[in-house]
Amino acid sequence: MRIGVLTAGGDCPGLNAVIRSVVHRAVVGHGDEVIGFEDGFKGLLDGRHRKLDLEAVSGILARGGTILGSSRLERARLREACESSKELAREYGIDVLIPIGGEGTLTASRMLSDAGLPVVGVPKTIDNDISATDRTFGFDTAVGVATEAIDRLKTTAESHQRVMVVEVMGRHAGWIALESGMAGGAHGICLPERPFDPADLVKMVEERFARGKKFAVICVAEGAHPAEGTMDYKKGAIDQFGHERFAGIGTKLAAELERRLGKEARPVILGHVQRGGTPTAYDRVLATRFGWHAVEAAHRGEFGMMTSLKGTDIRMVPLAEATTELKRVPENRMNEAESVF
Repeated sequence: MRIGVLTAGGDCPGLNAVIRSVVHRAVVGHGDEVIGFEDGFKGLLDGRHRKLDLEAVSGILARGGTILGSSRLERARLREACESSKELAREYGIDVLIPIGGEGTLTASRMLSDAGLPVVGVPKTIDNDISATDRTFGFDTAVGVATEAIDRLKTTAESHQRVMVVEVMGRHAGWIALESGMAGGAHGICLPERPFDPADLVKMVEERFARGKKFAVICVAEGAHPAEGTMDYKKGAIDQFGHERFAGIGTKLAAELERRLGKEARPVILGHVQRGGTPTAYDRVLATRFGWHAVEAAHRGEFGMMTSLKGTDIRMVPLAEATTELKRVPENRMNEAESVF
């Protein structure tokens, strides 16, 4: 069998572990040949690929990012890929394509599968918002980075009697904010799933200061937004890939709190530091398992499917199930977090 593999969308700790696992299982376990397309679906369309053998993936298990490069594909070029999917498979001589990516990549993978290209997907996102899997690799690393930042910011916030607003990633699902906020002992958490009222945060900070606690740390997801009429805030525009551009809620909330409280409030935007660097042991293991099972599914002919973590088991689920809706933070998880503030 000849297997094609690519990584698309935002980079993520653990991508290289998947690539390495696919190559090891395919080459050693089945005697397959593996080629990697460079820069995601663009490489597939432009004919940019290279052979991936054991030497090519040596030493990449702990590396962040992706040795193949990544990119996002405009919708017009995606339609072009779908229209020529069978021709692309014949041109490269691949029996199956293993795309590794998040919601957008899996949606594109489903479209290519429906167009006749044999596809086995691997889910990837630090946001942990793919509904068909309990966990995605990269999420554990991102939560660890955000938690460490909250831990560190507490000491400087206390030293200067400040309010720190820590903005973490999470466009439409607040899993990183929820878990890093809980793990770091943040005094407030703002999620996209529940609009917040700045007055509640002001009250919380004032009560802390009244008890002698002269600082506060608030963890806010980038997609969080205030309840209508509670604060001046405008949503961002839509980019060429159909994604909303966020207007910097961390910075705006810090300014609003400083104005209302009359105390120093500082924003800290973690941004892409959450995506970079060495993946945690958990993410390396999960990514490795996903790669192994993707190759096995390909040999069973289970196309139009993707790997998924269910409990502690890896199972195959339809790509259609992965792209139906986002996995968002449920009400009971938000209530749990509130109980420990």
